[in-house]
Amino acid sequence: MIYGQSETKYPSGIEHVIVIGLDGTSPDGIRSARTPNMHHLIKEGSVKWNVRTVLPSSSSPNWASMIMGAGTEAHGIIDNDWGRADYSLPAIVTNEEGIFPTIFGWVRKYRSHAEIGAVYQWDGFGRLFEKSAVNFDKNMPNEDAATAEFCKYIAAKKPVLGFMHLDLVDDIGHEFGHGTEAYYSSITKVDSLIGLVLQSIKSAGIEKNTLVIITADHGGIGFGHGGATLEEAEITMILKGASVKKGYTIQQQVYTYDLAATIAFALHIVPPYAWTGRPIKSAFVPFSEPDNLFLGKTLIPTPKIYPWKYLYQEAGGLYKDSIAKVSMQTMAPLAKTYYSTDGSVPTTNSNIYKDPFKLDTTTVVTAISVDEKGNASIPVKAYYRFVSADHKPGVQTQFFSGEGQIWNHMPALQSLQSIGQWDSYEFELNRTQILSELKNGNTTFGCMLESNIQIDQSGLITFYLRSDDGSKLFVDNKEIINNDGDHGVIEKNGTAQLSIGLHKIKVEYYNGSGGFWLNLLYKGPGIAKQIVPANKLFK
Repeated sequence: MIYGQSETKYPSGIEHVIVIGLDGTSPDGIRSARTPNMHHLIKEGSVKWNVRTVLPSSSSPNWASMIMGAGTEAHGIIDNDWGRADYSLPAIVTNEEGIFPTIFGWVRKYRSHAEIGAVYQWDGFGRLFEKSAVNFDKNMPNEDAATAEFCKYIAAKKPVLGFMHLDLVDDIGHEFGHGTEAYYSSITKVDSLIGLVLQSIKSAGIEKNTLVIITADHGGIGFGHGGATLEEAEITMILKGASVKKGYTIQQQVYTYDLAATIAFALHIVPPYAWTGRPIKSAFVPFSEPDNLFLGKTLIPTPKIYPWKYLYQEAGGLYKDSIAKVSMQTMAPLAKTYYSTDGSVPTTNSNIYKDPFKLDTTTVVTAISVDEKGNASIPVKAYYRFVSADHKPGVQTQFFSGEGQIWNHMPALQSLQSIGQWDSYEFELNRTQILSELKNGNTTFGCMLESNIQIDQSGLITFYLRSDDGSKLFVDNKEIINNDGDHGVIEKNGTAQLSIGLHKIKVEYYNGSGGFWLNLLYKGPGIAKQIVPANKLFK
């Protein structure tokens, strides 16, 4: 039976939709971790590796967009502080519970007797959907309990729509960092929990007429997310089950808000006009890719340059009286990797990477991959910096505790008492040193980093200050960059006309709470954009 519009064509054989949401799980995480269950679903079903999130790339806006079929501009959930009675942007239309319509409420509208349930680890998910629409609503304390409860629910009720949210990967990303061994291990753990859900579907006798969808809300970089980088704003969506094409890579562009429309499509339900999402029809038999699909140039996975990025830290590294060995790995199938060593973006006329090579001077290595169809990756850079054995650390850092304080903006560090001091080679936050200074679970602190920078060619110098949370840059006592406020890693830039010689340079930084990061880059006459290197910094 078709609900709402009898002449529309839909996929056949789907009576149940089970969605498993993996908070904070990136495409790189699925590729790099041991994920036999997800890779089996990819082999037997359809996948879209580069689904685009809404911005900000944080949880509430994206889980809301997924179940509400529209972006933040429509539903008004623009950050994790949103509440049903506490918001700045009202939804463009609301239902009887005062929120933008979700797939839960819309299935209830057309199937009044349907079994609908949600089990979620993050309690914030529970405020995003209509409570009146679900038969089963459980917030569980951890991923194991949530999975066990969801499996019991599937066995007992065989829901038309069941949604499970797991928060483990996001928790680990915030605590240990995205792209770390702990992060990949957490993805392996949730993959094993997916296996339990798949087994429960089979045991319930509904495997043949169930559509399983695996999705995430965002990725991450370093210890956080929320920004506009591919690491944060791309996720993977996997579909497997009745009418789903086998071993198919979806070509049409997909956004997080297409999830709700896809569920409605699978259940033969016409979505509300207020939704902007479109169903991923091409994942299903007998549907083809859209006739008006414009692929243009498709981004392919970037190559990796080793030493690879770690947390927010760029690829490459600082070498003290030693030589760097540069190696690369092409991640895209049927592609070649091209590179440059002058900071310029390589082309197919540049060097083709074949074998590792050595460097002993400060160099920016840039690489792209290009496949047989001419599709290219975005450029990836690695910054190799070298100092001699007799070069002393050129940056002095003073540490200020913010224990018991609430800092939303840069405090007046000069008025505070420094409780720690150390020297570094570059403008960075010494994580080991800082963690040793933090007490009683406090993560609020400030740092003042000072040095003198050697300019070898006079001209206009552009500085780039990246930080999580706020920071400011001063050159010769003049404020050049203001990157203040609570935020994830954001880069801002400013310029200064500098003469040959040494110039005083200072960075003020504060961390309101949670993860922290800081680094400083520059470019100018004869200087490609790069991390300000240690051999140009002096106390």
